[in-house]
Amino acid sequence: MTQPEHIIQNKIRLALSASQCTVFRINVGKVRLPDGTLFQTGVPRGYPDLSGFRWSDGKAFFIEVKTQTGRPRQDQIQFHRMLTSHGIVHGIARSPEDAVKIVKEGLVGYGFTKKEND
Repeated sequence: MTQPEHIIQNKIRLALSASQCTVFRINVGKVRLPDGTLFQTGVPRGYPDLSGFRWSDGKAFFIEVKTQTGRPRQDQIQFHRMLTSHGIVHGIARSPEDAVKIVKEGLVGYGFTKKEND
């Protein structure tokens, strides 16, 4: 049975913290204003679930958490392409091991398919 994304995310946060990283969970939300319109708070669409930095060198990283069968949305692919264009450490983690690999090895775009890279 596949674990839910929030369980994987919590395990990743623990693993990265144990690997001498500071990691932040990114929250977004929507609020209905008195006139009925929705106001969205937080980061831009497609922003990865987790971000942080390595203690050793202060290098920033971004992690998109997915289940074993989860696929990135188009806005997440666009964000990935922007991060890739700047050589920023980031990737899709389906397990704590994936996340630690991305961060420790300084990988750019780990877990995205060739099609998503084009």
